[in-house]
Amino acid sequence: MNVNSSTTIKAKAFRDGLYDSATASATYTIGATPPPADFVFVQGGTFHNGTSNVTLSSFYIDKYEVTQASYQAVMWANPSYFSGNPNRPVERVSWFKAIEYCNRRSMQEGLTPCYTYNDGTDHGTNPDNWPSGWNTNNNNHTNVSCNWTANGYRLPTEMEWMFAAKGGNQSQGYTYSGSYDVNAVAWYAGNNNPWGTKDVGLKDPNELGTFDMSGNVLEWCWDIWGTYPSGNQSNPTGPASGSGRVGRGGSWAGHGNYCAVSYRGADGATFADVNVGFRVVRVSL
Repeated sequence: MNVNSSTTIKAKAFRDGLYDSATASATYTIGATPPPADFVFVQGGTFHNGTSNVTLSSFYIDKYEVTQASYQAVMWANPSYFSGNPNRPVERVSWFKAIEYCNRRSMQEGLTPCYTYNDGTDHGTNPDNWPSGWNTNNNNHTNVSCNWTANGYRLPTEMEWMFAAKGGNQSQGYTYSGSYDVNAVAWYAGNNNPWGTKDVGLKDPNELGTFDMSGNVLEWCWDIWGTYPSGNQSNPTGPASGSGRVGRGGSWAGHGNYCAVSYRGADGATFADVNVGFRVVRVSL
């Protein structure tokens, strides 16, 4: 028998002294690595982004923004200004550092990294092999490509982020992620005293069970900034060129309007500030 990553094994469990009718059976597919317990499944579907109908495949998304504890366990550093509490979201993380985290975490967990760095030379997926200074020049962001079928961690596309923030197929059409009341779901400048990040998961979740997709820290997405294309879209990944990467969700330092699920922002890939973090996704296996 040849066993590979798609092999399904059927098993029965027996208890001594019982007949066959008192057995339990199960199946397991080798290689179907489940996501961590703090991820939620987002069933694929179609939604309207204000310009187009967008259809997405299923994926998993972290319930929480990446915490300082999670980031430090992977990167062996904590850049956060509001440090000292491991359950606060990591901040002062550039887009470049976010994708490096994704690949390093994937490697730690034996998954296939999603991101490759190629500046004319293919440097592969291991950030240790990427050239010195790769993450210090905004123009280098287009040297990063994504393997969309890899089972490792990655940033959500802008439309994956928006679909999840709206509650996926369970969306109730709220202005903010999980409510019409920004105070119920978001930390922002109007309710954040003392100022700064807060522990993840303290506000109400949205329809999918994700937290802080409005407020706390702005979240990096994969996409290069650009206008939404017209017409129906299927698994869009954004423009091929441009000068900035998208951030969504507002933050503790901004106006409540910035926490709306429709609000868009962008910065250069080297930008890192006290209100900027991220969350990660994985493909549905």
